[in-house]
Amino acid sequence: MVTHHLCLLRPTILTLPIGLRPRLPTVASYHRLPHLRLLRPLCAAAGGAPPGGVDGGKRLAATSSSLGAAVVDFARSNFLPLALITAVALGLLDPTLGCLAHKYSLSKYSTFGIFLISGLTLRTKELGAAVEAWPAGLFGLASILLFTPFLAQFIMQIKFFPHEFITGLAMFCCMPTTLSSGVTLTQLVGGNTALALAMTVISNLLGIMIVPLSLAKYIGAGAGVSLPTEQLFKSLVTTLLIPIILGKVARETSKGIAGLVDGNKQGFSVTSAILLSLVPWIQVSRSRSLLLSVQPKAFALAITVGVLLHFALLAFNAAALHILSCLEQRGESVFERNEYARAVILVASQKTLPVLVAVVEQLGGALGESGLLVIPCVAAHINQIIIDSIIVNWWRQRDQQFANAK
Repeated sequence: MVTHHLCLLRPTILTLPIGLRPRLPTVASYHRLPHLRLLRPLCAAAGGAPPGGVDGGKRLAATSSSLGAAVVDFARSNFLPLALITAVALGLLDPTLGCLAHKYSLSKYSTFGIFLISGLTLRTKELGAAVEAWPAGLFGLASILLFTPFLAQFIMQIKFFPHEFITGLAMFCCMPTTLSSGVTLTQLVGGNTALALAMTVISNLLGIMIVPLSLAKYIGAGAGVSLPTEQLFKSLVTTLLIPIILGKVARETSKGIAGLVDGNKQGFSVTSAILLSLVPWIQVSRSRSLLLSVQPKAFALAITVGVLLHFALLAFNAAALHILSCLEQRGESVFERNEYARAVILVASQKTLPVLVAVVEQLGGALGESGLLVIPCVAAHINQIIIDSIIVNWWRQRDQQFANAK
């Protein structure tokens, strides 16, 4: 900037030839000054255009776009645990809709939908593979109905108040596997869905006869434990077998349906995850008043015991499969193949809540307050699904990294 009138300049400067006179700063040189380049980020942050043009704005837009893409990618990769956590939060914040959903038996329809999708996505070659993996399936059934109920007697030794919390968790050990989440998670991780379905259906049907014996032996000898056998059997047939058969028949009779399902695997997986998240949402909504009435410290300890129990089941099943694979000498063992091992670990490590609720209702308070027996099992049921969904996501990411390395 010129701060003096030309007439005040020394004559020696004015008399110099034009080519030798000092140049005044131009607009272009002004933009090239270092200190102005340093100010560009500040201008961009302030919402204005940078002195050098719109390049800074483009970079800011690109950064925002990449951040949004990262958030979407994270949500897509962790959709199931995020859906479950959201469902639990909604049930705690406002139980009205969840209780209304329970009134109209929405959980039964969601389970029906999950197994209908399982039937639609079930390939015939998976059925053959499940038959081939019968030793793994047999171990899974033994783990669900015989080995894991054995832990109930050790849980009963824990001194806890209220004692119904520990009794409820011990009863939870004696239950068969979950009706839907184990199959859904197996499907998401690329495990053998047919094997998971077989273990789910058979363990729940056999559980009608075996669960009362386990409860009487490990928890309440002489308590008169009984199950509504006919009612449970009809429920399992209508919510498990019929939708699986309908889905499989639709797939085999219509190439259009099979092509639609195979071309939209991610969409059907997301649908299964949403249907699965309805179960904890309804359970938390129903139990909200009881959950809030319990002392936070006692409830936190019960949750901790439930989480440790699930980790113990996961560790037991994983270790047992590893030992069995080492004992089998000939060829590749069915116990070490990922599609079989993951199906067994997921299905055999989970316990079902609806059967436990039916058992508690039949007991009529013989082992304690019904609500207090159910509360820790609701938390354990939700925690096992969240933990396993995190494990499934870790497996999927590891498989993707291995595939990219090839």
